[in-house]
Amino acid sequence: ILPEHLINLKGVADLKGIQFDEREGIKIGATVTLGEMEHSKIVKDKFCILWDAVNVMGSAQIRTLGTIGGNLCSAVPSADTAPPLIALGASVILKGINGERSVLVENFFKGPGESILQTDEILTHVLIPKLPERSSGTYLKLMRRNAVDLALVGVAAYLRLDSDRKVCREARIALGAVAPIPIRARKAEEILIDKKMDETLAGEAGKLASQEASPISDIRASKAYRSAMVEVLTKKAVMDTYQRIINQ
Repeated sequence: ILPEHLINLKGVADLKGIQFDEREGIKIGATVTLGEMEHSKIVKDKFCILWDAVNVMGSAQIRTLGTIGGNLCSAVPSADTAPPLIALGASVILKGINGERSVLVENFFKGPGESILQTDEILTHVLIPKLPERSSGTYLKLMRRNAVDLALVGVAAYLRLDSDRKVCREARIALGAVAPIPIRARKAEEILIDKKMDETLAGEAGKLASQEASPISDIRASKAYRSAMVEVLTKKAVMDTYQRIINQ
């Protein structure tokens, strides 16, 4: 690769910063580092599912340099910020010479290393809507090492419960590293809706999520192992999220 020019976006002030609004939600600049999100009280307290992800990405040195925009624009199937952002219903703002557009994160990816970002566009911000009451999420990452490793499987679960905190009213489950792009496990989501939460129901969601995944075998893990772990991690992510809501 011999580019004629290299442009460093980290000097653009408008791409920096984390802004939170009680009514709208959170706006994260594309060049906000993983470390900044890791140390953000707003992210940890109000969007803990995203904090779960950045807390297990790379090393402290990598998190100091790596950005949320870079993680998304790399469009690798194992990108850790993608599943929690999809589960949160987040959008990205893309800006180019013809204007600006907003795209759901779940619609941003086209294939391994490929997104809908045009050559004359940059990703400027990530927008996460305010979470409703009695809702939360969890991101779980399976790695061969405890740090500085890509996800073998990544599972993000988001739930919203009824006023008694017993019945699921809304669910989103997103999977990473088990398909060409991060995906939603829609059948697993549907089985949770309007049902009383318990381990049996979470286990059924895990089985469906495993069926919806389409992992490959590679040097890091086999297809069969990844499929089995989708089931295990989905069940755990759903139950961990349920407990987080109960404990709010």
